[in-house]
Amino acid sequence: MTQTLAVLDFGSQYTQVIARRIRECHVYSKIYPYNTPASQLKADNVCGIILSGGPSSVLAKGAPHPDKKIFKMGLPVLGICYGIQLQAELLGGKVAKSTHREYGRGHLTILKKGGLLKGLKNKMRVWNSHGDKLTRLPRGYKAIAHTENSDYAVIEDPKRHFYGLQFHPEVSHTENGIKILKNFIFDICKCKADWQMRDFAKEAIASIRETVGDKHVLLGLSGGVDSSVVAALVHEAIGDQLTCVFVDNGLLRLNERQEVKALFSEHFHMDLRVVNASSRFLKALKGVTNPERKRKLIGKHFVSVFDEAVKKIGEVDFLAQGTLYPDVIESVSINGNPASLIKTHHNVGGLPKRMKLKLLEPVRELFKDEVRALGLELGLPKSLLWRHPFPGPGLAVRIMGEVTPKSLKVLREADAILMEEMRKAKLYDKVWQAFCVFLPVRTVGVMGDERTYDNVIALRIVESQDAMTANWAHLPHTFLERVSNRIINEVKGINRVVLDVSSKPPSTIEWE
Repeated sequence: MTQTLAVLDFGSQYTQVIARRIRECHVYSKIYPYNTPASQLKADNVCGIILSGGPSSVLAKGAPHPDKKIFKMGLPVLGICYGIQLQAELLGGKVAKSTHREYGRGHLTILKKGGLLKGLKNKMRVWNSHGDKLTRLPRGYKAIAHTENSDYAVIEDPKRHFYGLQFHPEVSHTENGIKILKNFIFDICKCKADWQMRDFAKEAIASIRETVGDKHVLLGLSGGVDSSVVAALVHEAIGDQLTCVFVDNGLLRLNERQEVKALFSEHFHMDLRVVNASSRFLKALKGVTNPERKRKLIGKHFVSVFDEAVKKIGEVDFLAQGTLYPDVIESVSINGNPASLIKTHHNVGGLPKRMKLKLLEPVRELFKDEVRALGLELGLPKSLLWRHPFPGPGLAVRIMGEVTPKSLKVLREADAILMEEMRKAKLYDKVWQAFCVFLPVRTVGVMGDERTYDNVIALRIVESQDAMTANWAHLPHTFLERVSNRIINEVKGINRVVLDVSSKPPSTIEWE
């Protein structure tokens, strides 16, 4: 039986990143609600427990607490941020509001390596996100590292194998954070690296067959990585019981409909129904500028289109979606825990009762790179799997302000130029995501001898591993100059191109 490293979710937006880092080590990780009974963890063959961070304060009334019996299971426990404070609070230590809150980069000084910090240099950069701090350690604990504002940044009780980190080792901003996690996973928990993507594929196919039975599944196929992999996975499981519907909502990239039809209908021979609803969506979005309103309107009409497709297809019981971990954590916490809402995601939140379809989300617990690995297991081409992510609401959330036919045309043409140049320069496969954003800001320019007063295109090009954190890509100036010149010269209505140099956090990858 495969071992499981449990991550108890207290609502941190980095909880899924912890799970992802563990899986990168080929150790199966599973996220549990924070209050999961110790008996269930024992039944699941758990080899260690990680207490995630969270938005709450342990000092607040009603703050989430785990089953205290987890500390009597004889298993290693690692608390991160909120998790370290929970250990102190529950095991006899003390936590207080910090006079100097730590958010962002900090500097860790190691006093003693111990098992958790083995193999690290004495000083390193870390990523903090907390307003409370430990003021007294529980009996048996020792401090083995500190930061500028925390004397107890890393603590340990090696006899009971309890450890705590005041910073986040799971994010890329923490230097050697993965080394700290590996020390905990392999040296302290003694976990085995025995989990592979093929195991997930087998389990997912079996689960889909059991869930669906002899019923019919409807899938909204966009041609992107997520929906394509889900289509292949569900088709592998139930074959002709799957019908794919492609909705042209008028918010797609250049030539999107033709490419999707050629690939899935003609090449993969799936039952693909194409619905042209572009005028319907554009009419609904007329005059709308608020990004949340855009998303909700698109979601509402998308459901309506599917509702109509169901009636034409016949009896359908399930709607399959390519919901991923980052989608879930940015919208609502996994398993219903209280995470901080960032934005409503197009794949999250459920369906209206009138639609009467059950959701089938087979890759809900995977990150984008894991979905790509799953796609390879299913035999999908690399050219499809390494296509850049594209939002469900389409270009509507890449147009700031009102969505109009003119702004869509301009954005499509500019984006096509960026993609063409990215591929020519062999940069497309080296970044996580690249796209253009249309800004409803008019600026003065000079083209030839004439004054212009036109709009602005922003280039958003980022590097990432899982979309939970991202850095703007430092691309050659000659490349950026070439893209800018082509867009300004070839796309009517644009006289200025700017570069977005924001990282996530604090910014999101998409602008809306």
